Amino acid sequence: MAGKTLYDKIWETHLVKERDNGTALVYIDRHLIHEVTSPQAFEGLRLAGRSPWRAGANLATPDHNVPTTIDERSRGLAGIQDQVSKLQVKTLDENCREFNILEIEMNDERQGIVHVIG
Repeated sequence: MAGKTLYDKIWETHLVKERDNGTALVYIDRHLIHEVTSPQAFEGLRLAGRSPWRAGANLATPDHNVPTTIDERSRGLAGIQDQVSKLQVKTLDENCREFNILEIEMNDERQGIVHVIG
């Protein structure tokens, strides 16, 4: 019998329950958050009067709207030319502070592409 793949090992350690119809309940131990799609989730929490469950399991970083030149990036939000992009990064910063979510901010040396740093 062949050894298990990394995928199989991760799946098995996170599987909570598998139903007869093939659907599965999987435990998610880390949530990665970025500036483009998270405002809706934070607003949903606000409207429901809720806070994130296990806030420490969340990690946020802006990545879609971060300037790529050193000059622009060193200026922080002022270095983001597009106003919608700037608003998205600013909103992520504010939401993370409000909901006590760890954020690797734009000028942090650890900042990178959210799908890679996770």
